[in-house]
Amino acid sequence: MSASKASGGRPVVAIAGRPNVGKSTLFNRIIKSRKAITDPTPGVTRDPVEGIAEINDKEIKFIDTGGYKLDQEALDDLVVAKSLEIIAEADLVILLLELKEVTAEDEIFIENMRPYTDKVLLAVNKVDSPEKEDQIWNFYSMGFDKVYPVSASHGYGYSELLDAVYERVKDIGEDQAGPEQPHEINLAILGKPNTGKSTLTNLMTQKSSSIVSDIPGTTRDIVEGYFSFKNRNFRVLDTAGIRRKKNVSENVEYYSVNRAIKSIDESDVVLLMIDSLEGLSDQDKKIANLIVKKGKGVIIVLNKWDLQADVPNAFEAMSDRVKFLFPILSFAPIVKLSALKNDGLETLLDTVLKVKHQLEKRVETSTLNAHLTDWVEENEAPRSKKGRYRIKYMTQVSAAPVKFLLFVNNKKGFPEFYLRYILNMIRKDFGLPSIPISMELRD
Repeated sequence: MSASKASGGRPVVAIAGRPNVGKSTLFNRIIKSRKAITDPTPGVTRDPVEGIAEINDKEIKFIDTGGYKLDQEALDDLVVAKSLEIIAEADLVILLLELKEVTAEDEIFIENMRPYTDKVLLAVNKVDSPEKEDQIWNFYSMGFDKVYPVSASHGYGYSELLDAVYERVKDIGEDQAGPEQPHEINLAILGKPNTGKSTLTNLMTQKSSSIVSDIPGTTRDIVEGYFSFKNRNFRVLDTAGIRRKKNVSENVEYYSVNRAIKSIDESDVVLLMIDSLEGLSDQDKKIANLIVKKGKGVIIVLNKWDLQADVPNAFEAMSDRVKFLFPILSFAPIVKLSALKNDGLETLLDTVLKVKHQLEKRVETSTLNAHLTDWVEENEAPRSKKGRYRIKYMTQVSAAPVKFLLFVNNKKGFPEFYLRYILNMIRKDFGLPSIPISMELRD
């Protein structure tokens, strides 16, 4: 499959080079969003980060790749392999070098790019004035017909580079049949490091979108993927593992964790990944609080279930324990999974569809208040010193998040247990057992 076909007909442009030449800064400028993490630390970008930019009314997918390194350690070999894979599949490559020096890594990387010379644009970064343009002539010795001086930080030379990109890809993807189907359901995968988030993302998308490693903190940027299930289109966000704040020491991890948390806002349903051998932690509880506060659907995914001892009723016992320890998640469906062995994925996605359906449900005000009358007749609210508490009227004010507004005769001191009763009846009578529901009182 060509890159343009894989991206729904859009041409694909990869930004490549060694670490710290400004690839992520250029990428963020092109897509007009701070999507990729930028930091002076070499090798910040690991997984490819994708974004769409519109140039002369044409949508183009840009991919920020991990840096090419000679002295590889830890995850570097996986990062380099992924970058070379993206380059091979891309329709066009922006090869980014740095004005002040050409390193051995640059030279070897350029040699690796020779098979792709016909689809490479050479850009030299950190050229922020016309005076510095005089220094780029040495780069013509590398065998490229044109060298584009740019400043990713300040925008110098940026328009000329984008014009060149457009000219090279303007006809790519024009023959693709129909527009790309919009995604209907947004999934975010959250959890502590090493719970299997990237493995699950790759399983869903049937692509090695995310680098998978046993090293905690492998994923830094948010990695997007797309797939279909039962004629529904999904977008999945693989996020960085969220550790306790006191254990987050690097700036890069701080940014990663913050972006992971912000991915909740972009999601409809959050998959809270739990290592089934370790169980839930206080950190998982904090993540769950954020999800519930924002009114998003949440499914607790007990991953690595294949490593559990074969004990009768083990899943039921763990489910009961989760709900006992974390009552805020009492509504959340719990699914067992082995992402590594592809066991339980269909059940998980069926559960996502069920939760999404409930999030979108609306109850007519007349129907709601007819049920309210029955609930009150069956179980009246208690009395206060001023008389009996009463719910006079209620209405649903929003779906996704699902929120109800209750007009009461005395908001102050309204009994919490009676509100729980009303909430439970809403869940029971209107088929909303698996989502967070908020209720606001108004005098």
